[in-house]
Amino acid sequence: MRTLTIIITALAVTFACTSFNLFAQSDATLTLDRIYSGEFRQEWFTPVQWIENGNAFVRMEPSESWGGYYDLVRYDSKTQDRSLYIAADDIVVDGKEKPVDIESFTLSEDGSLALLFANSSRVWRSNTKGDYYIYNFNTHSIRQIGAEFPSSSLMFAKIASNNEFVAYVHDFNIYTENLASGEISQLTTDGNGDIINGTFDWVYEEEFGCRDGFRISPDNSKIAFWQLDASSIGTFYMINNTDSIYSQLLPVQYPKVGQDPSSCRTGWIDLNTGDLSWIPVPGNPIQHYIPSIQWVDDNMIAIQQLNRLQNHLKVYKYIPGDNQISLVYEEREETWVDLSYPDVTANQWGENKLILVDNNKAFLRLSENDGWRHLYRISFQDGSKKLLTPGNYDVATLYPSDDKYIWFNASPYNSTQRYLYRCNLKGRGDTLRVTPADYAGINTYNLAPNGKYAFHTHTAALAPSTVRLVELPGHNTLKNIMKNDSFKAKLEGLDLPEVQFASVTTDENIEVDARIILPVNFDSSKKYPVLFHVYGEPWGQVATDNFIGLWNIMMAQKGFVVIDMDNRGTPCLKGSEWRKCIYRKVGVINSRDQAKAAQEILKSDFLDNERVSVWGWSGGGSMTLNLLFRYPEIYHTGIAVAAVSNQLIYDNIYQERYMGLPQNNPEDFIEGSPVTYAENLQGNLLLIHGTADDNVHYQSAEILINELIKKDKQFDFMAYPNRSHGIYEGRNTRKHLYQLITDYLIEHNRK
Repeated sequence: MRTLTIIITALAVTFACTSFNLFAQSDATLTLDRIYSGEFRQEWFTPVQWIENGNAFVRMEPSESWGGYYDLVRYDSKTQDRSLYIAADDIVVDGKEKPVDIESFTLSEDGSLALLFANSSRVWRSNTKGDYYIYNFNTHSIRQIGAEFPSSSLMFAKIASNNEFVAYVHDFNIYTENLASGEISQLTTDGNGDIINGTFDWVYEEEFGCRDGFRISPDNSKIAFWQLDASSIGTFYMINNTDSIYSQLLPVQYPKVGQDPSSCRTGWIDLNTGDLSWIPVPGNPIQHYIPSIQWVDDNMIAIQQLNRLQNHLKVYKYIPGDNQISLVYEEREETWVDLSYPDVTANQWGENKLILVDNNKAFLRLSENDGWRHLYRISFQDGSKKLLTPGNYDVATLYPSDDKYIWFNASPYNSTQRYLYRCNLKGRGDTLRVTPADYAGINTYNLAPNGKYAFHTHTAALAPSTVRLVELPGHNTLKNIMKNDSFKAKLEGLDLPEVQFASVTTDENIEVDARIILPVNFDSSKKYPVLFHVYGEPWGQVATDNFIGLWNIMMAQKGFVVIDMDNRGTPCLKGSEWRKCIYRKVGVINSRDQAKAAQEILKSDFLDNERVSVWGWSGGGSMTLNLLFRYPEIYHTGIAVAAVSNQLIYDNIYQERYMGLPQNNPEDFIEGSPVTYAENLQGNLLLIHGTADDNVHYQSAEILINELIKKDKQFDFMAYPNRSHGIYEGRNTRKHLYQLITDYLIEHNRK
């Protein structure tokens, strides 16, 4: 395993740098104009689906005859024999001049039908509405599903395994459409925006990753689904001031911390009779969450339930025919129970589903009850569990398993990296690392159902993403799918920085991982300005061995030392205590660790303690504010993008998971909120926020602005009209944003 270190020294070298390392413009120097010109375009790994149990796969590739459109191409996994599966010529709908512009696709179980998704539109963060088309390989015909509905209005269409119908959501109701007759049946009728069938409200999607809200039974006779009642959820209004001479209100149902969530219940529909039955999940439907339901077999549903505080998980099994529900498994924590893990390699966002094993007689569960995130096999019959990954290390990401083995990501000796491991499903034998030593960095996988093949994605600090098809368990490369050669050649033509990794020990004996990007042409006898990039909350890790990005390279060319560090409370693979000691202390423990680690690393003689900046986005914006306000003696300039200034105005699921209910411990919310300490501002502060941010509301910026004004503190501020949390909408927005950030850092770090 590669080991990169930097020596933190207090030797008194006094040669001071008098200006930034501003190179003459050349092909080796990056500018924002170059970064956003398209010159450094990376390849895109187009959607792929395994077929024939993994012995073949189908992926989207640029059409051979239609520029800008896609063909579907079949490959034999072993031999890589290529054949055209669906040509763009085959998917021109009657009356149209051009093919369907495919964005993604799914195939029926027997491979005779293809469901094509196109013309998508955004719902919250993702483009989950759109148009669907069904292509029939037997008749070589294509037609639109739900053609009678408005354009781009269907969600989550699925082909029944018997190929008789497609089910989908439209306007908060669930429908089926017979593929032979075209007859459409509306299964629910009460959906109206307050009542939500088959999909979710804002907070379920944002915090549980829940989007698709219905499941077809394996025998196609029933549909299980979620229904949310959001009628009591408060409406938060954003304001569009630019698209009309009169302002327009943009409402979003958004449950603030301490406010009740939507009422949630689950039901099932008999597709033969149309009858709807509600599943008798115990408890108050307003004071619980149901983040997952799934069919185990034709006659059993598994249901996961979390209490309001999210520290008690229950798994039920339910038999629709008998209307019987019984508890299979439960798990408690004094802090919180995780469903899916906010790991840098997490690729199961939105599923939350149990991985079924032993012919669906058991399921897999990652639990932290013994201090490490370990994998257990749990019986549906009696709830008994067996430990499958013993040892003092964390499992990072769990992949779907085959009949014999369980595949997962871990990195027992270096939390900045991730590798594929395999263990026996029965818990016998040694755990095997599968990723070869040649691939130091972050490795993620898309495994075939048979466990014989996988798409392997690799990245490292100065290595952009590449994808290859590998044969397992030997990890033999069968084909390089995405080499990114053009992008890598462009990188090799640049003046690149050195990237080092360090473990920084604070005076409280806390070891913090740091990723340090040194300036190009680094000279240890000089002093350089420091830019800390932070996140620091339970949903993100930043000091990781993945590609550092063009902007960081540019800042290193401009003479900055760019440092990422991960404090306690971040999802590092360092045990449960590391991750969960932040409970009810968000904003306190994490900012303290960052400041203490910064004090240690700033003892390096090449770092200029008079030119220390910090910046971050979302939770990183909150961290930036806390550091600037709580530790003004360390940080002199801060840029906070889309920050939560007051924890009492963020959403309930996230904030209550990590902080509890404000009705019970309001003092913790106040102590952790940056706005509480705004009067301590001494340095330079740039606040940036989008006015249409439906995640961290623009309200958060205005609350802080009012407090800064009250305390007579000067600062800088930039509002981006009608931009969301990502601040990317509109022509030139991202370039403008990063130009603003770059210029601010240069202006306030001149010597």
